[in-house]
Amino acid sequence: MTTILRDWSYQYQWFYDTVSALAALSVGGENRFRKLFLKDLQINPDAKVLDLCCGAGQATQELVQHFSEVTGLDASPIAIKRAQQRVPQAKYVEAFAEKMPFSDRSFDLVITSTAMHEMEPEQLQQIIQEVYRVLSQNGQFIIIDFHSPTNPLFWLPIATFLWLFETETAWQLLKTDLHQLLHQTGFKVEACQLYAGGSLQVLRSRK
Repeated sequence: MTTILRDWSYQYQWFYDTVSALAALSVGGENRFRKLFLKDLQINPDAKVLDLCCGAGQATQELVQHFSEVTGLDASPIAIKRAQQRVPQAKYVEAFAEKMPFSDRSFDLVITSTAMHEMEPEQLQQIIQEVYRVLSQNGQFIIIDFHSPTNPLFWLPIATFLWLFETETAWQLLKTDLHQLLHQTGFKVEACQLYAGGSLQVLRSRK
């Protein structure tokens, strides 16, 4: 099921940005949300970084401030165009995340921010396998996305948000054991920080 609000969020960038800013209030605002991946991150500024499913470049904009070589990948030509306008310092590739046109071990760090909940379970497995392939040895994979709330008070807000702006795949992610999927692929999960009553996770793993 989708609502007209979801359609608007894809059609109008200003609407998407407004919704994102409001949603980010639960973790202290959009500026703090965009910096969540930096917590405890120890990696060379010259590392090759991939912003997976980069969308209009919101996370890319933060990444280029910390790393000299950033690539954004997204399957949407509209998103890629918006990202190029927002963050011209990065490189961009239009492709599907489950079939990336990169050589093995091309990146030292892969980050995906609020995108994996858009994927069907089979896609999600394929994407994790692809990330493992394109990561260098000891490379890091950071997933920022929804999580089943640990605080009951956050169930109504997250349920309302998912109903208005997301599809069934987002609900499926709440039931998905990402730790297990990563482990099965060969990743070692190093940390999982929860925010907003447990409704948002920052999952860090290493190849």
